[in-house]
Amino acid sequence: MYNESFGSSLKRGYWAMPVAIRALITLNVAVFILQIFLQIFSSSYSNALIQAFAFYPDWQTALFQPWRMVTYMFLHGGAFHLLFNMLWLWWMGRAVEESLGPRTFTVIYLGAGLGGALFDVMLAPFLGFNPVIGASGAVYGIMVSFAMLFPTMPIMLFLLPPIQARYVVAGLIAIDMLLVGSTDGVARIVHLAGAGVGYLLMKAQQGGQDLSRYILPIEQFWYRLKGIYQKQKSKPKNDNMYSVSDVEIVEETDKSELDEILEKISEKGYDGLTKEEKKKLFELSKKN
Repeated sequence: MYNESFGSSLKRGYWAMPVAIRALITLNVAVFILQIFLQIFSSSYSNALIQAFAFYPDWQTALFQPWRMVTYMFLHGGAFHLLFNMLWLWWMGRAVEESLGPRTFTVIYLGAGLGGALFDVMLAPFLGFNPVIGASGAVYGIMVSFAMLFPTMPIMLFLLPPIQARYVVAGLIAIDMLLVGSTDGVARIVHLAGAGVGYLLMKAQQGGQDLSRYILPIEQFWYRLKGIYQKQKSKPKNDNMYSVSDVEIVEETDKSELDEILEKISEKGYDGLTKEEKKKLFELSKKN
């Protein structure tokens, strides 16, 4: 362990991240690398990518190109823009995802990003129709969620004494409020709206609402597609030839336990499983 290489340590740290955060950081970094490669060949290519997937805060875009309200979250204007968003997401998002589960975390993240875009549409006639890119609105929703879950958690900032999380997040929101309408090119309204939507979603979750149910149908659809693909892959080549290489062999006792766990997931979602059930599901999945 003490002689572990940098690459091995980086790989171990990457796979140790919660699943939703790992997926989001991977997507954001991958898209930014694509932006860099396009910029190397020609700035017009990089600009074309931004023009194709950035969000333009007008009703026509929101109605007829709604995918932009999601794709804009994965584009960034520079390395520092990406770095700060991903650092805040990793610092505060980890505890949020571990507390709420990946589905609820994803609903808050995407909900804050979507809310930021829609709120920008409403205020664009007063503040200007400027294209929006970046994950900041979604990240602000996660930061607010962290402050609500762990309000007194000390946060270490550069050259400052430990400050409670609620004051750090409130301070960042206050700065954005003071700079609304400035010409610095930062979508302050998206930040503020993302924070507000994050707050409302967390209040709903704490009030007994199960936010994970909004992700569950998408996940079930994905598993159905995956199952169809696996069945097609394992089909025999002809009527007289049968292959067992892709067959999953599970004992009858394991089958019944697996069926019970999957039924519970379909009703309450993965976040509704106990630690023992999650462990059992992981053990059964290793037998694939």
